Amino acid sequence: MNWIVAILFSAFFLGLYDLCTKHAVRANAVTPVLFFSTLTGALVWIILLLVQFFQPGILPHSLVTDSLTLKQHLQILLKSGIVAASWIGTYYALKHLPLSLGAPIRATSPLFTLFGAILILGERPTALETIGIMTTLGSFVGLSVAGAREGVHFHRDKWVWLLIVGTLFGAVSSLYDKYLFSTLNFSVPTVQCWFSIYMVVLFTPFALGWKLRLWKRNEFRWRWSVPFIALSLLVADYLYFSALRDPHGLVSIVMSLRRASTLVAFAGGLYFFHELNGWKKLPAVVGILVGIVLTLLG
Repeated sequence: MNWIVAILFSAFFLGLYDLCTKHAVRANAVTPVLFFSTLTGALVWIILLLVQFFQPGILPHSLVTDSLTLKQHLQILLKSGIVAASWIGTYYALKHLPLSLGAPIRATSPLFTLFGAILILGERPTALETIGIMTTLGSFVGLSVAGAREGVHFHRDKWVWLLIVGTLFGAVSSLYDKYLFSTLNFSVPTVQCWFSIYMVVLFTPFALGWKLRLWKRNEFRWRWSVPFIALSLLVADYLYFSALRDPHGLVSIVMSLRRASTLVAFAGGLYFFHELNGWKKLPAVVGILVGIVLTLLG
């Protein structure tokens, strides 16, 4: 599949992932949602592993995992830990925030990546990157004004800050993905398979603690969207990783096009969840996307 087509489909399924997440966690216990959604993704790969073991040669190469050393397993476990931290922040935040606010904030992940390069690596932004940063920040202010009309004040809302922290961990994960695929030459199915399995390992203690009522918690209601969180993310990530590994796939274009998921989630939030002030938020959402594209193309 052409890498541009792959990343556009990835953006669509990533938007569905946001919609399923919001549907699953709204007025629901977050911990079991995290556990059962990650368990769904892990079961898909465990079945594929069993097929690969008992019937070698049946699966297409794109679904075959490589054997790994202990060090390589630990490298993927580290990725799972980073993503787990990101998901804990974003899932709890999306439970309490409108998706039409949460999705645009999550779209700023590449901006955090650029800030990291500037602060840690001493890089200097180009003129186009500077314009992109200013456009994104200005649009972010506009989005905060729209959010204030719904009682969400960005500067003192703990859920907004939790979402920003989760988005920051997401940016770290994106940088680490590039390292795994470009420097260490991991294959896409190998990373996806063991990442999915290790996510279950990491969330199992939290699920047991929730079950044993070790802390004050909400009740859990099973919803069809819980397994679809994992299924939509599996498709989105597989297409995204494939586009990253394509020798013709430009990282800046891949990351820019993937941000189109925000429009899917934004529109879905208005249509399915009847969120308020949709048209008033739209200019700020478009401004954030334009700023991110300019930043990545710079």
